[in-house]
Amino acid sequence: MSSSQIRRRPTIHDVARAAGVSITTVSHTLNDKGVVATATRQRVRDAATELGYSPDAIARGLRSNRLGVLGLVIRPLDDLDSYQPEGVDYFMRFAGAAAVEALDRGYGLMLVRDPSTPDAPQIALALDGFIIADPVASDPVIALLNRLGTPLVAVGRDIERPEFRDWVADSHDIGSVLSHVQEQGAETVALVRGTDANAWNADNESEYRQWARESNQTAIVYSKDERSGEAGGREVAESMLNFGGPLPDAVYCLTGRHAAGLQRRLQKAGFSVPDQVMVVAGSDSEQTRNSTPPITSVDLQPEASAKAAVGFLLARLEGNENGPAPIVENKLIVRGSTTR
Repeated sequence: MSSSQIRRRPTIHDVARAAGVSITTVSHTLNDKGVVATATRQRVRDAATELGYSPDAIARGLRSNRLGVLGLVIRPLDDLDSYQPEGVDYFMRFAGAAAVEALDRGYGLMLVRDPSTPDAPQIALALDGFIIADPVASDPVIALLNRLGTPLVAVGRDIERPEFRDWVADSHDIGSVLSHVQEQGAETVALVRGTDANAWNADNESEYRQWARESNQTAIVYSKDERSGEAGGREVAESMLNFGGPLPDAVYCLTGRHAAGLQRRLQKAGFSVPDQVMVVAGSDSEQTRNSTPPITSVDLQPEASAKAAVGFLLARLEGNENGPAPIVENKLIVRGSTTR
């Protein structure tokens, strides 16, 4: 983003003008002081949210200076019940590596929940730039930061923003997964994707369906909420068992927890893994490593992605607007669930 595109931060005057009230009313509303009618308070808050205004003193005082801190927003975790989903170490590995890389480059890193929500920490809007991990479709965080002129890069694309190019891509190892299970004898492969509206789900399904067409196979796609964990995998297995026809030769679950739950339920029903059905996870996790047999998984290389994202963001902060977006190569870890 060029300096000519970077907008000034909104002021209390802007909020007052947008809400049609006085500066005092804005101050009282945002600081929970004074007597302001409920409808007026809501109108002021809506105006402040739309403009991206923060009343925080630090944010107001740093409009033209750098704080020396980058922000990290992990979008898949914003929709989960916990920022520490059991057994899922990808995001913690990513955050740790990003923090260390930022320190090595002279910056701090701050983990931030969705800054476009009213309860977000106000200091977040004073940060120098943001990394957005796995943005959702038409992501409101990207919209907010663009309005503020805050530099940002994403890990994964926003599927509804084709014009947004500052994102780190991965190699989408679904091709390696499908080739591997075919080499092990699979003729029919099912895909279990999540329900989050992000590139991870959309792109993997698109590539899988293209492969199915080229392989003269009917696409078999199940969708299950990421929050359902292993229970969601068991539910998919139940659907397969109740279908009445033969099971697929292999099942590719994009989340490790779904893969572990599905494998365990199929085994309980008497099916042998990998002899009768193979299971692969699109993201390695504690559950995939500790299953019996251990589940073949894609290592998404979170440390490499984090380092690439920090470097990419700092290049943008330093005015390098033409450097290419990085691509991180994933790694397929072959384990017992597909070894025949």
